[in-house]
Amino acid sequence: MEFNIGDKAVYPAHGVGIIADIETAVFEKQEHTFYVLKLLDNGMTIKIPLQNAKSIGMRNVISIEQVAKVYDILRDRDVPADNQTWNRRYREYMNRIKTGDPLEVAKVLRDLALLRKDKTLSFGERKMFDQARSLLIQELVVARGVDEETITGEIEEIFAD
Repeated sequence: MEFNIGDKAVYPAHGVGIIADIETAVFEKQEHTFYVLKLLDNGMTIKIPLQNAKSIGMRNVISIEQVAKVYDILRDRDVPADNQTWNRRYREYMNRIKTGDPLEVAKVLRDLALLRKDKTLSFGERKMFDQARSLLIQELVVARGVDEETITGEIEEIFAD
């Protein structure tokens, strides 16, 4: 998978960014090429070696078909209650978020939203909920070409019942 300057790409656990540049640098007499990814959410710049981009999970923004799957996951209420201890649940959910897979991130968001209806989320769970929500919103905005308020409203509506 190759990206060009101006392409949008997803960096796992950080969100959507734009390839601002492709740079070459010499380290220890070896030439290395990097994607310079500027994140849309906070403007942070990340340099990713071209040869590592795929292995770290850098990928294209999801397709419209995958957007529908994300919404299906968010609407799914037929999931077993999670009875794990909070620290085990936290580790599992963070591992899912780190994959960068939008379907896994959607499951984390859904599970935490459902858990939030039953009890108050811990500080770590709230932080993770916010991270999953933010990552999904960013990608859905870019994938669908709509504004953030539209996606935020749709997600809030899904969890309002």
